[in-house]
Amino acid sequence: MSNTGVLTSRGAVNPLSPDQRLLVVGGGYTGQHFAERLRQLGADVVVTHRRAAAAAGELPFDSSTGLLPSAAELQGISHLLVTAPPDRQGQDPCLSSLKPLLDELPLQWAGYLSTTGVYGNQHGEWVDEYTPPAADLLPRSQARLQCEQAWLNSGWPVQVFRLPGIYGPGRNSLLALQRGDARHVHKPGQVFCRVHVDDIVGALLHCLQLAATQRPSIVNVCDNRPAPSSELLGYAAHLLDCPLPELHWFEAVQGSMSPMALSFWRDNRRVSNGKLTKELGYALQFPSYREGLQACLKAEALD
Repeated sequence: MSNTGVLTSRGAVNPLSPDQRLLVVGGGYTGQHFAERLRQLGADVVVTHRRAAAAAGELPFDSSTGLLPSAAELQGISHLLVTAPPDRQGQDPCLSSLKPLLDELPLQWAGYLSTTGVYGNQHGEWVDEYTPPAADLLPRSQARLQCEQAWLNSGWPVQVFRLPGIYGPGRNSLLALQRGDARHVHKPGQVFCRVHVDDIVGALLHCLQLAATQRPSIVNVCDNRPAPSSELLGYAAHLLDCPLPELHWFEAVQGSMSPMALSFWRDNRRVSNGKLTKELGYALQFPSYREGLQACLKAEALD
């Protein structure tokens, strides 16, 4: 392993040289956090935005309307991170719209943010990067798996990062409790995996620092502690010193849940991060939701 590897995003150095430029396709929660951290480290980063009149540090891109950046605007792009989800047809919007432009670039790294949903329902068992996807994937997970394969077959040096539930500042159960819209539901034996957004950023920076030959094509990025949602909510209530909402058993409330909510509860698995933390040597900043929620509490001054 390269001795210049980044162990955490807080101790990171700029992984790009002065003549390199990174494009983030999809300026959502994770994409913006990653871009902001890279800029803090002095990297040249641009993020796509769905408007023609892009601001500084932005490029116009909207596959649904045909809005594309020009070849001149993509000049110098050497690294790429794709955070955009599949479109309504299940296709990757970046590949379907930008590939001819990207083919003209000397891409040295392309990261694709996927989901651990591609493992499907494993009935609470542990999975890793060698676990085959379940046969009965949810439609959105099947679309992600197809997009993964498209990226891996693109001919570029691609890394797929499979992510579970993402939380962090501005997106966590502490805020849900304060807003009064947290649901306290328990399903025996059900666990969920999570990751703090700063550990996604840290893992990406870590992999960017590795030699190309040391970058696995697929990496799970999650914390060490799969846990029931009721356990996490209980800890959040403890940190806020507030009462928990009324407990509902899943069997009693599933009839009132939306199809999306029901699909959230259908899959049950424990995702291993051994490749990231043991083989690649990344040290999690937030090994569990406990450390992560404590950091959110301080960041948002909720106490």
